[in-house]
Amino acid sequence: MAGPGRRAGMEAGAGNTRARYRRILRFAAWNLAVTWWFELLLPRIGLARLAGRNRAVRMRRFARRFHALAVELGGLMIKVGQFMSSRLDVLPPEITEELAGLQDEVPPVPFPAIRGLAEAELGAPLESVFESFDEVPVAAASLGQVHRAVLLPANAADTGFGTVVFKVQRPGIGEIVDVDLAALRRVGRWLSHVRFVSSRVDAPALVEEFAKTSLQEIDYLNEAANAERFAEEFGADARVAVPQVVWERATRRVLTLEDVTAIKVTDADSLRAAGIDPVAVAPVFASVMFEQLFSNGFFHADPHPGNIFVTPVAAGSGGLPWRLTFVDFGMMGHVSDETRSGLRKLLIAAASRDGKGLVAAIREVGVLMPSADTHELERAMTALFSRFGGMGFAQLRSVDQREFRDFADEFGEVARSLPFQLPENFLLIIRAMSLTSGVCSALDPEFNLWDSIEPFGAKLLKDERGGLVRDVSREALEIAGVAVRLPKRLDAFLSDVEEGTLAVSNPRLERQAARLNRLVRRVGSFVVFGALLVAGAVLRPTDMVFGNVLMSVSVMPLLHGLWVGRRR
Repeated sequence: MAGPGRRAGMEAGAGNTRARYRRILRFAAWNLAVTWWFELLLPRIGLARLAGRNRAVRMRRFARRFHALAVELGGLMIKVGQFMSSRLDVLPPEITEELAGLQDEVPPVPFPAIRGLAEAELGAPLESVFESFDEVPVAAASLGQVHRAVLLPANAADTGFGTVVFKVQRPGIGEIVDVDLAALRRVGRWLSHVRFVSSRVDAPALVEEFAKTSLQEIDYLNEAANAERFAEEFGADARVAVPQVVWERATRRVLTLEDVTAIKVTDADSLRAAGIDPVAVAPVFASVMFEQLFSNGFFHADPHPGNIFVTPVAAGSGGLPWRLTFVDFGMMGHVSDETRSGLRKLLIAAASRDGKGLVAAIREVGVLMPSADTHELERAMTALFSRFGGMGFAQLRSVDQREFRDFADEFGEVARSLPFQLPENFLLIIRAMSLTSGVCSALDPEFNLWDSIEPFGAKLLKDERGGLVRDVSREALEIAGVAVRLPKRLDAFLSDVEEGTLAVSNPRLERQAARLNRLVRRVGSFVVFGALLVAGAVLRPTDMVFGNVLMSVSVMPLLHGLWVGRRR
């Protein structure tokens, strides 16, 4: 049974939890009421112009108030602000721009509280786990903080390194996350009953998307598994380094990793002092990020400067004298096979400037909600193609930036007026690319992301073409199989008709059926001929012998088709 002091602490914690829950709901309710007044009521009574006159000011004021609330409450509220700043698909720029500078930096938790949680998780005093440890944190964030330590000699001998960092969750963060998610889910349900919002975005689904990412971030075992998988993906790439996990000192709330702290990727002065040209780092970093996005399908979704180090190394044979070291694998993204299929259709539709096909592909990958007005979106896509569709990368670079901004404002307004939202994978892809662009621009003010995208775009297009050719070949062989079976099925059908209750005794009908049978056989032969010829042509570059055999064998169904056609 808990003592009086423990019960008082629990009751105080529960009171703080309820107060936090009510604070979030009060903030949401007030701003929803303001939005209802200006966006729904005033337009209905003929004051739409008055409501729209100061809309941008209201949006900025809301974003500033939320910024202050997030900094005060911490916990998931800072993550919510960062999440909102990246939702360019559903939120106006006044909000996303104001929240873009929200940093995940909070005052550190006093070390005695960190020590208590770490010892409870590890099941031993820190003195028996580490030879020494630093009570001053290396970094403090809304969900946890990081301290340096030195492993015991025996552990150091086993792992091959001695200096580590141990990452510990903020005490009570699990309860705070639960409270914040409960409040956000309730706000999401409120929004689902507001037609103005529900017709444009699935608010409950958006909250669940955020909840999934947040719960994964506070599971340090998940982060450790991500780090090992990332290391395997780049095991043969000398440009990339990943800290090793000390699994014996890892739990869901404590994570111990090899200390790989080096030069912060955007610290240009320190890079130059180490003999590393920052301009040379930018294209390598972009290349590594695109390799994750377009080739591996498993990518670091939070590559901000604090999570990337440049580590000087002894240059190998033709290698770089430094490598990129990634840390913090709590937020990772996946590009599934289904997403790749949808992207292939998007690519084909965009290449052919097919607005309708593009909208269909967007719907397939889950971007469009069922209530979407596809005609409006097709017109927007047509405008996109007509203004920029025929331009290559070099031409796009020469376009006046004001034209890009004007079109972005116009197109963004159309997108926000539609029930249009990006699935989680796309959100993380956009976040990763946005942060990549920012880091590269900090390293090289003249850096142009198109120069790095172009070779990967060409590679992706080549891969997709290869997939398309394989699909065509497979479908051709399937059609050939159907054509081969079709005459037998027709014979069986005619036999059933003749033997059934309906007697086919009309000579004219029998002659027509015979002609139909010959026609089907002839068409089937020509289909088999075409399928074998196409399959042989497709396979010939990679397997010349088998390809030549298929092309040669295709002559037989061709002759059979001609012979059947000549028969009376």
